Amino acid sequence: MDTILSKNSISVTELKRNYATILAQADDEPVAVLNHNRPEAYLVPAAYFERLLNQLEDLEDAKLVQERAHGPFIEINPDAL
Repeated sequence: MDTILSKNSISVTELKRNYATILAQADDEPVAVLNHNRPEAYLVPAAYFERLLNQLEDLEDAKLVQERAHGPFIEINPDAL
């Protein structure tokens, strides 16, 4: 059986019938959309999605910092700038 990665879930049919209500009830949390009791998609409010993208960007930045932490470094003369 597929893992549902959300506390809330609905069927595709229910989503079609009650989209606005379901989105309002999502309360800034993802909702698993099930098709034949299997996750087909996840519906996420815009604010949640934006936070998710920001966290992903932060993780990518942290990885880049780790990769570059030990050089090589370029010495510059600030007066030459």
